[in-house]
Amino acid sequence: MNQKEFLNIVMPFKDKVFRLAKRLLVSTEEAEDATQEILLKLWSNKSKITKYNNVEAFSMTMTKNFCLDKLKSKQAQNLKIVHSNYQDHKVSLQKELEANDSVNWVAKIIEALPEQQKMVVQLRDIEQYDYDEIAKMLNMNNTAVRVALSRARKTIREQLTNTHNYGIK
Repeated sequence: MNQKEFLNIVMPFKDKVFRLAKRLLVSTEEAEDATQEILLKLWSNKSKITKYNNVEAFSMTMTKNFCLDKLKSKQAQNLKIVHSNYQDHKVSLQKELEANDSVNWVAKIIEALPEQQKMVVQLRDIEQYDYDEIAKMLNMNNTAVRVALSRARKTIREQLTNTHNYGIK
């Protein structure tokens, strides 16, 4: 496999690998490093790449495992927490602040979810994978994926409702 063939295979899902890494590691710099590491591992094993049924799903599983290993390691203490800000310059400042606040709240709530729920939300609601793909990536059965997603969404909904209704009687 030459470089062009390799790039044709991995480039369509490179951003998804980055977003999953960012969700798990929080830091943009760490997510970029993780993405680069995954692509390097794929390149090193390019001769085996054609044997995989779904290279994208395999890459997402590699990303998940790499990030979880990184978080478990001593390097996790050195991770920087970097929050990305939502910006839309076409709306009023008030609406922008409200949207920014909501996005930040959702991000914080997702960060506080149990690891499995966090990954299911990332893969389903953000990356738009179907249940079967998520089940394979996370080594879960389809029903467990649906239950984890349902619980995660319920937690997000309840915490957002509680946050935005706080102090209103």
